[in-house]
Amino acid sequence: MTVFERYESNVRGYSRTWPVVFDKALNAKQWDVDGNEYIDFFSGAGVLNFGHNNPKLRKAMIDYLEAEGVTHSLDMHSRSKEQFIERFVNTILKPRKMDYKLQFTGPTGTNVVEAALKLARKVTGRRDVVAFTDGFHGMTLGALACTGNQKFHQAAGVDLNNVIRVPFDGYLGEGVDTLEPLRRALEDTSSGINPPAAFILETIQAEGGINLATKEWLQAVAKLAKDYGSLLIVDDIQAAVGRTGYYFSFENLGIEPDLICLAKGIGGYGIPMGVLLIKPELDQWEPGEHTGTFRGQNLSFVAGTAALDYFENDEFLSEVRRKGEFTEERLVKIVEAAKVDIELRGTGMIHGLDMGTGEKAAAVVAKAFEQNLIIPTCGPSGRVVKVMPPLTIEDELLIEGLDRLEKVIISL
Repeated sequence: MTVFERYESNVRGYSRTWPVVFDKALNAKQWDVDGNEYIDFFSGAGVLNFGHNNPKLRKAMIDYLEAEGVTHSLDMHSRSKEQFIERFVNTILKPRKMDYKLQFTGPTGTNVVEAALKLARKVTGRRDVVAFTDGFHGMTLGALACTGNQKFHQAAGVDLNNVIRVPFDGYLGEGVDTLEPLRRALEDTSSGINPPAAFILETIQAEGGINLATKEWLQAVAKLAKDYGSLLIVDDIQAAVGRTGYYFSFENLGIEPDLICLAKGIGGYGIPMGVLLIKPELDQWEPGEHTGTFRGQNLSFVAGTAALDYFENDEFLSEVRRKGEFTEERLVKIVEAAKVDIELRGTGMIHGLDMGTGEKAAAVVAKAFEQNLIIPTCGPSGRVVKVMPPLTIEDELLIEGLDRLEKVIISL
């Protein structure tokens, strides 16, 4: 560990939570350099939906490299990009009757969000964006302005402007219409609030604490945006690519976003890729107006194309829903048996255990690691324990991981 402590920046975070040197990984398991085996309920914060070192995806990349395929191409045409686009359109968009163009941005989620914000402002000619409490959209300045976390804001070093912050669904209590004050302000020409360029939201606030928006609230946001000529941006970076039991988290929620932000799991293997889905009439970019050196990640196209095999029919997503239901049933029992108050939230294969304080959640994570279970926290003050294993986790390993989590929580 000396090399990391001596030479790597103090900014490192996860390595402080799990202070070992990892060496190998396969699906939902990792091993450290001493050969200790761990169950992974983290999934690289949603990057590894198909597990570590997925054999199908690994073979596709090895075959591509051995054939001397292009690895870096900026936004030039490449065969791997062509294959990804064709497969994504035919496997994901057309069956859902969705019509979008694909913009490949820089390879991280915050790059996609920046592109969405810039495009929304360009299309509407407006500056302000509505963002919601507890939202997380990235760490670059435009995306960071839309993110709610105070600690991240303080690290920016500059003012973060042009954002109207509105309470997320449920933030003010069950049944409270959090949109009403904004709705009234937009109706009032003397309120001082102008119609925004866009509304940006996550249907499930993953880093914000696994907060789920209701169908009715999301539809109300979509209507409000449409009424005032604003674009609806759905940041689906962590909750898409099958995580909820649907490819997109909003599929069964009755909304049609203007712009959809994808990253994390879409690269399949953990190789970075960012994609902005754009309604065709909104694709008003001038050539080269938004750019990035690593927007042509051909290995990501290869792995991402192979990962789309999982969505050729509903078999895989049905399995995700089954595992998600099983996980929720077990977590309900764990919460009922606990000696402390815990609130359970989630859907599909993303759940959160709100422990009430960051200290309690940190204790769960630390004790879980002693049981060789890798599980993170999220939410305000890190008070929510996030349960997010790979979608491909084997049943017996899922059960074993939940058993270890139960042992920890019951011991509190």
